[in-house]
Amino acid sequence: QVQLVESGGGLVQPGGSLRLSCAVSGIIFSMYDMDWYRQAPGKQREWVARITRGGAATNVDSVKGRFTISRDNAKNTVYLQMNSLKSEDTAVYYCAAQRAIRYWGQGIQVTVSS
Repeated sequence: QVQLVESGGGLVQPGGSLRLSCAVSGIIFSMYDMDWYRQAPGKQREWVARITRGGAATNVDSVKGRFTISRDNAKNTVYLQMNSLKSEDTAVYYCAAQRAIRYWGQGIQVTVSS
């Protein structure tokens, strides 16, 4: 049974930081590319960042210089460090494991508000 479990979300003030974690089980984690997506209220889900199984990281322009994706293959966990958060970062954040098929986590709420 494949499981992706996000944690670390919550309420933060503008300019603050959060680190999301996604613990993965049921697959060979090191063989999967890992992504973070987000979905804001009333909007489509959008891709935020990817780290390949080789460790190469990319992210969407709107978070460049603020968000960093990383992975720890020994812990089967992918992270999203989010700094300088803005109100427009408010969304449900999802991690996903991608190879031949994609597995999704259940999502976690991030709210940026004063």
